Amino acid sequence: MVRKPAKMYRNLAKKAYTRREYMGGVPGSKVVQFDMGNLSQEFPFELNLIVEESCQIRHSALEAARISINRKLLKDVGRMNFHLKLRVFPHHVLRENKQATGAGADRVSEGMRLAFGKAVGTAARVMKDQIVFTTYTTPQYLDKVKAAMKAGSHKLPSPAYFTVVDRSGAVPAEIPAPAVRESE
Repeated sequence: MVRKPAKMYRNLAKKAYTRREYMGGVPGSKVVQFDMGNLSQEFPFELNLIVEESCQIRHSALEAARISINRKLLKDVGRMNFHLKLRVFPHHVLRENKQATGAGADRVSEGMRLAFGKAVGTAARVMKDQIVFTTYTTPQYLDKVKAAMKAGSHKLPSPAYFTVVDRSGAVPAEIPAPAVRESE
């Protein structure tokens, strides 16, 4: 069956539906990793990708953004010079009441009977100004990390911005001050 557009699941319309022990057959999450890069080193700078609107982000969109950011960082920065962390988890189970289509579907379809829906996927429910991705790095790679985070933000259903946080305490002259909002 064709996957429906993300705009059908983007809005926070109903209460969260997360109790998997009461439902059978929830599809697995496509998100493979939550921490990538150099996990052992402490980095002085942190870049946070933050969503501007409250929304639901499907697990496939999270994985697409993660792959995009990670690939660009591996190519431009190198595996030992960053630590990428996905900060949300797709707990919310998405449901869909599938309808019959094609010739004679009006006679076959049951209408609203038992219209609760079957589980078709999962999504992360994020609030306004919530951090989705965090990348830790050194000052010489900040511009390349910003470009990678911007490329990954295009995969998300909400507009996003990122902040730069200096964790070391000292701010070099060419780097913007900590927690500066940079719009797309």
